[in-house]
Amino acid sequence: MQTILVAIHLLLAIGLIGLVLIQHGKGADAGAAFGSGASSTVFGSQGSGSFLTRSTAVLATLFFATSLALAYFSMQGTEQPSLMGADAVPVIQAPVSEVPAIPEIPAERTGGSEIPVVPEK
Repeated sequence: MQTILVAIHLLLAIGLIGLVLIQHGKGADAGAAFGSGASSTVFGSQGSGSFLTRSTAVLATLFFATSLALAYFSMQGTEQPSLMGADAVPVIQAPVSEVPAIPEIPAERTGGSEIPVVPEK
């Protein structure tokens, strides 16, 4: 079921991209004054605006619906682990004897104080 829904979702996405690319913008009507106005008569007297706009709206609604359905199906297969439940991962602490110690710096190297001395050049 999920595979079929992904295939439909992909086809809707490709169709939606194609419809958006076919449509012309608001500034394209200015070209009709220079002789290219006859190209929009294929879809009727109103041109292709209403047909393509409605088709885009339908495809966008279907794309949104398949997106929600895919999100629902993806959440059905996973179960969120409980942070406070018995199935939580226990914290393992290393014994103190296995923790490496920081080696101590001899007092001769530090000049007798706790602050390390930077040798001058």
